[in-house]
Amino acid sequence: MTRTNDEPPEWAKERAREVMAAEESSDDAETDGDEDTDRVPDVPADIVDEAERLTRLARQTEDEAAAAFYRERRDELVEGHDYVPRLREEDDTLVLYPDEWMDDGTVQLDRIDTTDRAVEVSLSGPGDADRYEAVAAYNGAVADAVADSNGEPHADTARSFAAFMSNHYVRAVDDATPDVRAEFREEYFPRNGWPSDEQLAVLDESLDLIESVAADVDGPEES
Repeated sequence: MTRTNDEPPEWAKERAREVMAAEESSDDAETDGDEDTDRVPDVPADIVDEAERLTRLARQTEDEAAAAFYRERRDELVEGHDYVPRLREEDDTLVLYPDEWMDDGTVQLDRIDTTDRAVEVSLSGPGDADRYEAVAAYNGAVADAVADSNGEPHADTARSFAAFMSNHYVRAVDDATPDVRAEFREEYFPRNGWPSDEQLAVLDESLDLIESVAADVDGPEES
């Protein structure tokens, strides 16, 4: 049968509408993806938070070796995302600059594409390290309670775990995640805790005791 009407059939028009709708959805998805890729600044927020925490810890500790450790951890963390940390002393601010802006430790103004890529964090306000004393006091109290109720070798392990949680995470001993406990058990304790064979033999029992005893100790005060 010969068609005399140039108007496409209804099914063809419906199919064309479906194709156009699919293409528009694809374009929207690509646009959203580009926005995520071009996020400014392009260093993750959790990395910024951790850099601030480590900086505060380095400033607060009186142990120069510990301060150097915190600074090194911060620098490695930030540099892993192609950023460089700097302290701006005149207004007490931690600044993270894109590595490509730097030359021999100095920002090159002609390399700055958009200032929004830099990150500035005031160190004069509150932060995790401001809770250090309260957290350390609480963790120490838990370790003392373990010593009073269970004695050795659990007491020495509790003191080591208290120091680990206070100095490395500024978190309560009973707020340790499984990964944090594994880090203590496998890395920190053997290297820094100088454990006896007896301590190692009952390490998991000691960690369980710490968590159990902590339930009866008043938690650290909120800042």
